[in-house]
Amino acid sequence: MPASIRDKVAGLIVLRLGSNMVPPRTAEEDARDVKVLLERRPFGGLILFNGSWPETAATLRNLQLASEKGLLVMTDMERGLGQQVAGATVFPHLRAIAESGEIAVREFARIGAEEALACGIHVAFAPVADVSRNPRNPIISTRAFGEDVQTVERMVRAYIEATRETGLLTTAKHFPGHGNTHEDSHAVLPVVHDSFEELSTHDLPPFRAAVDASTDLIMTAHVSYPTLDASGSSATRSHAILHDLLRNWLGFDGVVITDSLHMGGISDAERSEADVATDMINAGVDLLLDLRDPEAAIEGVARAVEKGILDEAKLDASLARVQRLRQRLRGRFGENVFAAPSETFSLDSVGSVEHRDVAERIARRAIRVVEGTRPDLKRGSGLLALLFDPTTTDSARESSFESALEEHFPDSSFIRIDGSNESNELVRNALGTAERLLIAVVVKPAAWHSFGLSEEQRAFVQQLIRQKPTVLAALGDPLGLDGFSGALSQLCAFSDVPASRRALIEFLSLPTS
Repeated sequence: MPASIRDKVAGLIVLRLGSNMVPPRTAEEDARDVKVLLERRPFGGLILFNGSWPETAATLRNLQLASEKGLLVMTDMERGLGQQVAGATVFPHLRAIAESGEIAVREFARIGAEEALACGIHVAFAPVADVSRNPRNPIISTRAFGEDVQTVERMVRAYIEATRETGLLTTAKHFPGHGNTHEDSHAVLPVVHDSFEELSTHDLPPFRAAVDASTDLIMTAHVSYPTLDASGSSATRSHAILHDLLRNWLGFDGVVITDSLHMGGISDAERSEADVATDMINAGVDLLLDLRDPEAAIEGVARAVEKGILDEAKLDASLARVQRLRQRLRGRFGENVFAAPSETFSLDSVGSVEHRDVAERIARRAIRVVEGTRPDLKRGSGLLALLFDPTTTDSARESSFESALEEHFPDSSFIRIDGSNESNELVRNALGTAERLLIAVVVKPAAWHSFGLSEEQRAFVQQLIRQKPTVLAALGDPLGLDGFSGALSQLCAFSDVPASRRALIEFLSLPTS
C-alpha cells in the first residue's frame, strides 16, 4: 500500500503530549516519545496536558522541528491556559465567569488567547456550548456558562468573537449537547432520549451561535441520541448527526474533531480502535483526538481505504479542512507561526500580575448569597473553617483557602475534611472550642469522579450545621447547597479554583454595613 495513504491518515490524528491521568506525565516527560512518533509519520497535531511555563513553550518549539506542515497544538482551556500549563493564569469555571457578565467573558477569552499563543498553542478546546439543564449531570455543571439557553448563546458568541480577534482558534463542544445527560461519557456512553424539538430548543441554539460566530472547530459528544440516529451510535460515529445535522442543517464547514478517544463513551469491546476510527471518518469526523494506539490506527484505517470500506476522498476533504486552519494561522501571524510561536505575543504576559488580577476580580464578582444574609464573621471569635473536598488533594487549591483564612481571619482554625473517619474525628474534637462554623463544600464536575457529596458525607455536614451557627458555601455548583437546613446563610462561588476560594474568604471578611 502506498505510504501516502498512511501519511494522510496520520495527518488526521492528534497525539497526546503529557497526561493528568494516573500515573501523570508532564509534557516534558512525554516529549521524547512523541518526537519519535513525529519522525515516523506526519501527524496532524498535539493535545497538550500537564505543561509548565516556560518549559512547555520550548518543548513545543522543539517538536515543531519534526513537522513539515506545522503541528496544530491544542489544549483544554475552559479555565484559561493555566488549566493545563502551570504558571499561566487560571480563571474560575465558565459558570462563574458568566455571573460576571459578557464583558468579563470577552476579557477572559482575550487573556487566555494571548497566553496560549505565546506558549505555542493554536487551538482552544473551548467554549463549552452545552446548556447545563440536568442537575444530575456529573460532568458539565459549572463547566457550562449556565442553565439558560439564551445566556449560553450570548456567552458562547462573546467568547468566540474575542478569542478569534486575538488569533486563537476556537472549538465549540460537545455537539449536539451534553447538558441533559446524567452519566459521565468519560466512563460510559450516556443516552439522551430528547426529541429533535427539545434538542433544537434547549441544546442546539448555542451551537448555531457558535457557527454564526465562525468557530473554527466543533467537538463531538460521546453521547447517543436515538431520536437523531435510531442506530444508537454516539454522535462521534453518527453520519446523521455529523453530516445531516451539523453540516447540512447548521451549515458548519469547519473542522469536526472527536472528544478524547481514551474515554469510555467511545470504547467498543467488539471492534478494534482502527475500525472505530474508520467509522468516525465515514461519519464525518476530520480529526481523531487522543487515540490509544495511533500507529495501529493508521494501519487499520489505511487497510479500510484499500478494501474500499473508506473512500480516500474523505481523507483528502478532511486534510483540506485541517490545512485551512494552518493557513488561517499563517495568514494572521506569518509563515513563522509554527517555527517560533512564542515571538507572536510577549512572554511576560503569561501568568502576569495583570492577568491574575483579572481572574481574581472575576472570581470576586461571582460570589452570590443564595439564602439568608451575609453574616459578619469578623464579630466574635472561635471560627472553625472546614473545607469539605472529596474530589481532590490539589495542594495549590487547598493552600489558597487556608492562606486566605490566615490573612482575613488570623484567629480561625482550619481542617480539610476528606470524608475519612480520621478527618471527621478531628472535626468533632475541634467543635468544643468553636463558636461558629464556615463549611465550604467543593461540588464540581470531574472526569471519572462522583459528583458532589455522598449521602454519608451530606449527613455529616447536616449534623455539623445543627451543632453550631454555620455559614455554608458551595465552591462550585449551587446544587451542593440543596437539602441542607439551618445554616445562617448559604453562599455560592460557582468554582473551586484558587481565585474563587480566596474570593469567598474575602467576601466573608468584609463588613456587612
